[in-house]
Amino acid sequence: MDAYSAGEGGFRHRGAELRYEAAGRGPLAVYAHGGFAGRAAEDRMGLFDWAPVVAAGRRLVRYDARGHGRSTGAAVPDDYTYASLAGDLLALLGHLGADGPVDALGASMGCGTVLHAAVRSPGRFSRLVLLIPPTAWSGREAYARRNRAAAETIERDGAGAWRAARAGGPRPPAVAGVPDPGPTPAARVLPAVLRGLAASDLPAPADLARLRLPVLVLAWADDPGHPLSTATELARLLDADLRVAHTRAEVRGWGRDIAEYLTRPVG
Repeated sequence: MDAYSAGEGGFRHRGAELRYEAAGRGPLAVYAHGGFAGRAAEDRMGLFDWAPVVAAGRRLVRYDARGHGRSTGAAVPDDYTYASLAGDLLALLGHLGADGPVDALGASMGCGTVLHAAVRSPGRFSRLVLLIPPTAWSGREAYARRNRAAAETIERDGAGAWRAARAGGPRPPAVAGVPDPGPTPAARVLPAVLRGLAASDLPAPADLARLRLPVLVLAWADDPGHPLSTATELARLLDADLRVAHTRAEVRGWGRDIAEYLTRPVG
């Protein structure tokens, strides 16, 4: 992490050891990363700057999702759906002793995790920050087909073949030049992760429209895997603030945007 130290912890939930780190003091804010990433992988990418969130007086907890990073996981596709990962997030809040609503941040897969957790238990959350929302609803099937095909490729040809194809794909301008650390799930787990994500979607629009939480949506442009159409529709459904980045520098500024948002008076 940038400019602050973090303490490591972990707990067991549904057969997995889930690892996390906490930094800072103050009201709790929990961050869920994107698919195939993890805390260390994101840090190597240098994409997000979390120091302003801690400096603004938040206790920031970042955790490795099941099967990612330093967290363990089984080769069970149902364990990696957004809804199942939301159960892990809620269990983390219980483990941390959160006795009131907390701020929740999530990127891509973590965005889906946070939204499912908020729909299931809205009283557990005070504000949401949704980074690079993934494909959703009518646009989800093409993504799901690619993930199912990728799982078959790994089982037939090995994880290296999938990694090579993935590395050669186009990247949005906001992450141009950012190193790709590669997927963190182990090869034996990757097909299950892919199939779990293929079976996932964001909560139904009607369920999202019933949420009454302050929400900030942070998106970047020109990324088919994280289309602005999803971010725009989420902002409409949730009556959220929407900000769109076009450069890497703007994405690095999201830490300041988040810190300002989480400390802004409500109402």
